Amino acid sequence: MTQFAMIAVGAMLVLGLLAYLFLGSGGSSTTKRLNAFRARYSDSAAAQVEQQMRKAIASRRPLNLMTADELTMTDRLRLRLLQTGKGWTIKQYGYVSGGIFMVLFGVLFFKGAPLYLSLAFAAFVAIAVPHMGVNMAIKRRITNFTSNFPDAIELLVRGLKSGLPVSETLGVVAKEIPGPVGEEFRIATEKIKIGKTMEDALQETADRLGTPEFQFFVITLAIQRETGGNLAETLSNLSDVLRKRAQMKLKIKAMSSESKASAYIVGSLPFFVFGMVWYVNPEYLAGFFYEPRLMIAGVVGAVWMGIGAFIMAKMVNFEI
Repeated sequence: MTQFAMIAVGAMLVLGLLAYLFLGSGGSSTTKRLNAFRARYSDSAAAQVEQQMRKAIASRRPLNLMTADELTMTDRLRLRLLQTGKGWTIKQYGYVSGGIFMVLFGVLFFKGAPLYLSLAFAAFVAIAVPHMGVNMAIKRRITNFTSNFPDAIELLVRGLKSGLPVSETLGVVAKEIPGPVGEEFRIATEKIKIGKTMEDALQETADRLGTPEFQFFVITLAIQRETGGNLAETLSNLSDVLRKRAQMKLKIKAMSSESKASAYIVGSLPFFVFGMVWYVNPEYLAGFFYEPRLMIAGVVGAVWMGIGAFIMAKMVNFEI
């Protein structure tokens, strides 16, 4: 009964943590519900008008144009899932996290691992692995977009030189360029067709992508519309700048590859040695899981190794 109660309490804590991560703080949501309830049943005409205006603004304002203070944890997660381009939902994300937690906790607990260690490790993996998977999907898509974006700008330049308007050339790019570039331009052209201005449609795409390359493109179009000039020549210069920027990134990546490899080896070597010794002689390291002094020493050592790995990663990471 004691073990069952401890498992139940641990599961409730983990579920509470997941609910907090997905749904955000409960204070703000409670306040919003109270304000909505008060406005709904209030006799004041001003309160009812304010409620209707708030609903209209919230329904028309896209998620990616909200400020950081207005975004809840659910909104941030939904925006990250949109950036992957995979069509994943929050419910699927929660199912994956819950499945990883239940499977890993069951394997560790029934293999004889301590209860608290099983709960902590399963919760950590259940939160970290989906988060890392989403990060990898976002990074892969952004890398693909950045590599093909100069080709899209060159196609825009050729369309403008042939006499097509900007809106038509955006549609040509959406049809001709495959991958994330075509998808994003297709979304922008569809928004333009239903009445949204080109600047707003492209700015929403830039906010969703979060890449400086596309932000440069949007700023270039906005400045050209305000000041005039040869848009084809301006976009041609922008394409050349983006290609040189990509070449500089590759050069820095090649020059820092040796340092990155050294950092990976130094950072992973302690954990690799610990795992090998545990596999060969588990009794030799068993004290790290039940001896308080060894547990504290292990946690402190892991924290210091994490700080060292973080510093090495920052030393070999360069932004252009």
